Amino acid sequence: MLPEWIHQMDIDLLLFIQEYLRADWMDGFWRFVTFLGDGGWFWIVTACLLMIFPKTRKAGLLAAASLALGALVTNLLLKTLVARVRPYDLYTAIELLVEPQADFSFPSGHTCAAFSAALIYMRALKRPWNRAAVILAALIAISRLYVGVHYPTDVLGGLLVGWLSSWIVWRLSGQRRTAVSSARDAGQRSQS
Repeated sequence: MLPEWIHQMDIDLLLFIQEYLRADWMDGFWRFVTFLGDGGWFWIVTACLLMIFPKTRKAGLLAAASLALGALVTNLLLKTLVARVRPYDLYTAIELLVEPQADFSFPSGHTCAAFSAALIYMRALKRPWNRAAVILAALIAISRLYVGVHYPTDVLGGLLVGWLSSWIVWRLSGQRRTAVSSARDAGQRSQS
């Protein structure tokens, strides 16, 4: 169980977002961003598409493995063990912008999936795609707070599980350097 002061900070931040950062003209954008993370579908489709092409096949395979590991840890282990109730179920002041969720709150599965894949892409793909993936992952994480379905610590937990999943998969695949540093090294060899 979290210390009370952390739990209170979680609630205070959600209420701050709701009171001062939400705006009718932004609601549709954040609903769409959070939809991209539903069930990890966007990241699964992206991984499958990348597997089609020889140049990006490894990135797609590693992302799929990272997504699977993150989902196992998040959905089968941590959500069940922690069993944290969603913020809107405890605090009626939290107004939902999406449908109520069917599972527990900690950690955020949307955030985990987003960072599980995006951090693989950050290492395996070249610019601008690697940066775009990380930016989208961050937006999905923020969207979970904006729409009112997660506490900030849920999102942080999802980010950590996603990072750990991507790191484990990357290391187990035998990858030591990023695609960016490999491309840089190849450019330096050609100039010699």
